[in-house]
Amino acid sequence: MVILAPTKKQKAIKLSNYLDSSTIVFLEANDRDEALLDLVNVLDNSHKLPDKQAFLQAIHNREKIVSTGIGMGVAVPHAKLDTFEDFFIAVGIQIKEKGIEWDALDGFPVRLIFMIGGPEHKQTKYLQILSNLTGLIKNEDKRKKLLRARSPQEVIHIFNS
Repeated sequence: MVILAPTKKQKAIKLSNYLDSSTIVFLEANDRDEALLDLVNVLDNSHKLPDKQAFLQAIHNREKIVSTGIGMGVAVPHAKLDTFEDFFIAVGIQIKEKGIEWDALDGFPVRLIFMIGGPEHKQTKYLQILSNLTGLIKNEDKRKKLLRARSPQEVIHIFNS
């Protein structure tokens, strides 16, 4: 389990609290835009998005600023909108071993996608979630386990271990 050490004013953040088995998918996307749309559709079908098109547009706008492909085969597309009440994370695991061209910082294709959405006005909580997610991503063993996972429950277990 990846937890940020709490200060006196904040509680520890548990990433699995922002996961839902219905928003963890195994992708066969051919490109970045297809993968982004697949994840947004999963979030919309799970009733996480008050406005699917606004979220999709915000995700695309963020990608135009700079690629969310952070390296190590990982991308973290994200958007914060005023219409969200709390944060959520969708996980996409690309099952095609060649990965997805994402214009990542290290130039390698992406196979793990963590899409984060949440309220615009909760920057501190967003940074805590991102910090915890970064800690998980840096763990090579966990990245390999995520790539071998075959069910949403297995992915949640990896987040909790």
